[in-house]
Amino acid sequence: MKIAFLTAGGLAPCLSASIGALIKEYHAKEPDADLIGYINGYRGLLLGNSISFPDNAHEYADTLMQYGGSPIGNSRVKLTNLESCVKNGYVKKGESPVAVAAEQLQLDGVDILHTIGGDDTNTMASELANYLLDNGHYLTVVGLPKTVDNDVYPIARSLGADTAAEQGAVFFENIANENTTSTRQLLIHEVMGRHCGWLTAATAQKYRDRLNKKTFINSMLITKERWNIDAVYIPEEELDFDAECERLNKRMDEKDGVNIFLSEGAGVKAIVKEMEANGEKVPKDDFGHVRLDEINPGQWFAEQFKMKLNAEKVLVQKSGYFARSAAPNAYDIDLIIRSASFASDCALEGKSGVAGLDEDNQNEMGLIDFNRIKGGKPFDTSKNWYQQLRQDINQ
Repeated sequence: MKIAFLTAGGLAPCLSASIGALIKEYHAKEPDADLIGYINGYRGLLLGNSISFPDNAHEYADTLMQYGGSPIGNSRVKLTNLESCVKNGYVKKGESPVAVAAEQLQLDGVDILHTIGGDDTNTMASELANYLLDNGHYLTVVGLPKTVDNDVYPIARSLGADTAAEQGAVFFENIANENTTSTRQLLIHEVMGRHCGWLTAATAQKYRDRLNKKTFINSMLITKERWNIDAVYIPEEELDFDAECERLNKRMDEKDGVNIFLSEGAGVKAIVKEMEANGEKVPKDDFGHVRLDEINPGQWFAEQFKMKLNAEKVLVQKSGYFARSAAPNAYDIDLIIRSASFASDCALEGKSGVAGLDEDNQNEMGLIDFNRIKGGKPFDTSKNWYQQLRQDINQ
């Protein structure tokens, strides 16, 4: 039996650990299986670039759980984007990327494929399995849901999301010290989250939890108010800019600074509209997503607020790469181990789907049909903890 692993999309604090957990599971359940990993995700699959794991791979499985990133590399390759695949030399003109990838799996003799990624990664794997089935070959595909945004239907909590929120809080805990470098300072913490504000909200919550454990010195500038959050902006909520400027001006006068947690997807519609009105080309990736790093939402918000708040200094800091590249925390390690155990059991039984916490089944671990997997899940802003957060910061 041959079992292949593939990680794709952006990083999340779960990829290396998931590979390690799966290696341990198969060493216990199918010790004679050959394990391989496709280098750099679907790019490696298209190019036939893979590595064989040594027989003693289980001996360093625990070490893999201590690392962020992916031990077999990632890439953002969409098999249905023929033009991009040809342009980058992954397939020849006239070839179908799905067919090339499926045939490579067949050539490599893969019986089970584990994909660790978001909605695009796992639905692409389903297409490969369907293609092979249509051509008389059965491939078991079991995906694990990875995304720091926690925005995949119907996954209650995607692997790595909790760690990303925790690390974002650690990041801003250091950045917040910058409030002592000038008067009337505006600090904007830009957090990942294209369509979903969960990560921004969860990061803010974890940051405030950390503040509650700190000791402050009210007789100096080290006060809880200076370190506290003044606003959280996420894509799911409309922003009344004038009202917020009035509210934040009062905060600026009271505490000599303002701290904002901003989802990178908040305000994107307004930015795109402004660019198009100015005749500017909106940069997009192969998936059709706006390139957020190029349109720079944080800087746009900084420019909008600077004059309105009469800020003397503005600092925009992005925690994205810091947070998504971390090793998983205890919560995610536990979820990864549970997911790997369940995923390997399903795979050995010949069942395909995504192994994850199913919010349509009381958040129980289950094998979710690929047809139910969909990206772009919004954050449920009615959650009690989020409403309490908004109340606590008077937003």
